[in-house]
Amino acid sequence: MALDAQLNSLGFAKAPADTRVIVAMSGGVDSSVVAAELAAEGYDVVGITLQLYDHGAALAKKGACCAGRDIHDARRVAETMGFPHYVLDYENTFREAVIDEFADSYLAGATPVPCIRCNERVKFRDLLATAKDLDADCMATGHYIRRAAGAAGPELHQAADPARDQSYFLFSTTSEQLDYLRFPLGGLATKAETRALAAKHGLSVADKPDSQDICFVPNGDYASVIEKLRPGAADPGEIVHADGQVLGTHRGVIHYTVGQRRGLGIGGLEEPLYVVKLDVETRRVVVGPKEMLSTRIVPVREINWLGDAPFTSQDEWHLGVKVRSTRPPREAVIRPVSETEAEVELVVAEEGVSPGQACVFYAPEGPRVFGGGWIHRG
Repeated sequence: MALDAQLNSLGFAKAPADTRVIVAMSGGVDSSVVAAELAAEGYDVVGITLQLYDHGAALAKKGACCAGRDIHDARRVAETMGFPHYVLDYENTFREAVIDEFADSYLAGATPVPCIRCNERVKFRDLLATAKDLDADCMATGHYIRRAAGAAGPELHQAADPARDQSYFLFSTTSEQLDYLRFPLGGLATKAETRALAAKHGLSVADKPDSQDICFVPNGDYASVIEKLRPGAADPGEIVHADGQVLGTHRGVIHYTVGQRRGLGIGGLEEPLYVVKLDVETRRVVVGPKEMLSTRIVPVREINWLGDAPFTSQDEWHLGVKVRSTRPPREAVIRPVSETEAEVELVVAEEGVSPGQACVFYAPEGPRVFGGGWIHRG
């Protein structure tokens, strides 16, 4: 085979030095390793970090992403490996596309997943457009997921390491985006391999802890963030049993989530009770027995379909689905209503299915991801 017909490690028929790659750098070890490895292979690497929320307020916050210390860490990696690095101010975009919807969804009684919206509306839309404006051949990220060649084009597959797989958070990646994206870490067996690569390159972030919280929610305290964004959102109301009996008062609907048992302040009852519904309009927290949390029928909308055949070409799709990131895929029947809506029937009922969460579709066997959508009532 002629040299110019051979594909480099990113799938292009040209030398790495002639292949420009934009690397989305959050400042953590994962994206840092991606940038360092590609630079070491000789690619024309350009690192870009998005400043997503207040830089000054974030300086003292540990374990965040895309602000404060992390911007500094990304810059140091670029200096170590000798490639250019830029910081783009996306605070307004992030606020409008992610934070405002998070607040509104939470106040409406949903359980939003803002990390998915950030990937969908900021990183894989606006940043990807910037990468194309810079004449990059592709954009690489530190996500643990795989892009595989398929008969109908690139496919999305789960990461080789099930413990690190991020497919739940990337289900809304479109086929067009997938054609442009690269995920170099998806095939690694463990996170230890990533850290070993960071150490090999002498990166200062080799031992940096992983971020745990949503970047703009310090210590997982959703309620304090909502109160700041939407003053008055923490108005008290009644805790009501599903049969209509008033059991007590609460300190604001925003302090509760569907499926919650502890911290309700209604002890001394014969049966354990769980939050089964949040009625925002009447400011009521509705509680009931555990069996009320179980559901088999899950309406889903805003579907991003990654199958080879059109979504509506079949009356039913027999796939696995995840309704929470921490749960394994469960057997389900997906019945299309339109190209972007469906009714998902779970073969075995799930507890705590909540509006605002994602419902992600997986192959019955094997690692392929078939997209997914958003649950709009539980």
